[in-house]
Amino acid sequence: MKRIKLTVAYDGTNYHGWQVQPNADTIEGELNKVISELTGEQIEVIGASRTDAGVHALGNVAVFDTESRIPGEKFSYALNQRLPDDIIIQKSEEVDRDFHPRYQECRKTYEYTILNRRFPLPEYRNTAHFDYGNLDIEAMKKACKAFIGEHDFAGFCSAGAQVKTTVRTIYSLEVECMELGGGQENNRLIKIRVNGNGFLYNMVRIIAGTLLEVGKGNVAPEQMEDIIKSADRKEAGPTAPAKGLKLVEIRYV
Repeated sequence: MKRIKLTVAYDGTNYHGWQVQPNADTIEGELNKVISELTGEQIEVIGASRTDAGVHALGNVAVFDTESRIPGEKFSYALNQRLPDDIIIQKSEEVDRDFHPRYQECRKTYEYTILNRRFPLPEYRNTAHFDYGNLDIEAMKKACKAFIGEHDFAGFCSAGAQVKTTVRTIYSLEVECMELGGGQENNRLIKIRVNGNGFLYNMVRIIAGTLLEVGKGNVAPEQMEDIIKSADRKEAGPTAPAKGLKLVEIRYV
């Protein structure tokens, strides 16, 4: 028996999230089905991050145990021939039997994308949240500073999360702005990129929603420290839509 680690990229548009659900298409369900068909075994993968419906990934991680004689590094090729076009294995490798993608110490990077212009663009309809307002990017950048470090992020967690602690560490939080051109004013792609040791349920989407409120002038950057300290979900901004979120990388340390 050996343990295989997969680095998985996917477009989450057509899936009801990562986790297996009855009568619904999920990333985990698709992986279980295809790996089981390939190996002739009953396979159930263990995923690092159980992303929600509509959320995308460049580098989610999953493991599974198998008796298969296929070399670890060859699984990516074999699976990519069988998986649908919106799920692609970026890398496969054999790892120690005790490697667990959820319990190993790691750093996760997420990115939230906002299309900021007068009208939406079809190419971003599934991968960016559209906002036509004139967002104050400098204010959003200023507000990011309050998040850095170890904090109790209870106010940035949706109800129903089952966790031992709501304390998390954020190592970096940046707002980047790319002008799309085309002769239009206020025509840009805004990316909020955050790196931390773990994230609570909907935490990144709530951070994005709160920074959007800052960009719209509804919340001052100077208020952010008090909002975090309040640990009150009502004080933070709305939960930004799922489609703008992408799990970029999980780096094990």
